[in-house]
Amino acid sequence: MAAVTELAPPWGEVWGQDAAVAALQAAASDPAQLAHAWLITGPPGSGRSTLAHAFAAALIAEPGDEAAMRQVLAGTHPDLTALRTEGVVISIRDARALVERSYFSPSLGRYRVIVVEDADRMVERTSNVLLKALEEPPEQTVWVLCAPSDADLLPTIRSRVRTLRLREPDVADVARLISARTGVDDAVALQSARLAQRHIGMAQRLATDAASRERRDATLRSVLAVRGVGDAVETAGRIVAAATEDAKALTAERDEAEREALLRTLGVAPGAPVPPAVRGQLGALADDQKRRATRSLRDGIDRVLTDLESMYRDALMLQFGRSDDLINVELTDELTALASAWTPDRTLVVLDRISATRTNLEGNAAPLLALESMLITVASGRTP
Repeated sequence: MAAVTELAPPWGEVWGQDAAVAALQAAASDPAQLAHAWLITGPPGSGRSTLAHAFAAALIAEPGDEAAMRQVLAGTHPDLTALRTEGVVISIRDARALVERSYFSPSLGRYRVIVVEDADRMVERTSNVLLKALEEPPEQTVWVLCAPSDADLLPTIRSRVRTLRLREPDVADVARLISARTGVDDAVALQSARLAQRHIGMAQRLATDAASRERRDATLRSVLAVRGVGDAVETAGRIVAAATEDAKALTAERDEAEREALLRTLGVAPGAPVPPAVRGQLGALADDQKRRATRSLRDGIDRVLTDLESMYRDALMLQFGRSDDLINVELTDELTALASAWTPDRTLVVLDRISATRTNLEGNAAPLLALESMLITVASGRTP
């Protein structure tokens, strides 16, 4: 396993991306190497946003000013504007606000930095709002966009940024990091890194939450057991219900805390009636929270689709005589039986349908109906 390199502030939380760190360190210290707009790409869990904020800290703070660096990393420095949408897409309103902020001069630091963590969630008309700001930003403003791939952005955006591609870490390296961070058993860390397909955040969740590992295993086994339309409908319902429950658990406590904080800010005592004058602000907060819940649900279902893709990818490998690099080792017997019962063409049909389901969900399809349709393909080998 590769060693976990200790980096000086503000790069200490960046892991496994030595080449990218070196490039950004050079850019932060030498204006001749500093582009006015950057795009950091890499697979989910590779540390795109962590690297973006470390770069922002290096740009904004004077060298050696660790207090300012910590302020940037905490998201509280006035010269940092960061957007991580909690809705399904980035709104035009949010994009316009970013553009407006980008024209402000730095107030305390060397640069003003605009970080967009989910740039792939911009629809075309929203991307167009950013074009001129990316092409002709003020001299002391730097944009940093993050996305899984440069293909996720419009060509007009890609032509205005310098792209930095992150490497995908090895399973063993992710396992070592998770074990060092959490203290979990090495075997659990290695299993979690493998099942998460090297996604660091998901690997950490699996490693530290036995219920998550059990739920993942139960979901895959339930899909393997689908034999007809009735099974498809029942299994789809369970997947959506589990994802909905998980999303509620992740957002409910935060929602209530945000509501209480807003009421305190507006001078409403705990338990007191809400005056009509502030109901509009509470309604706006509730709308934002609903969008966040929708995204959390979609992200949960997307994770299930990723797990299913890994399972049928394993089946396809077994069909072609490969058993040396399986992701779902725990299901080897079941997948060997499936590989014998199905043709490779049928497995490819299912994989294509999973990909189409992901596209349909991004297009705002109803999750339950999309999953039912997908699982009917699993049962029949034919697209409905």
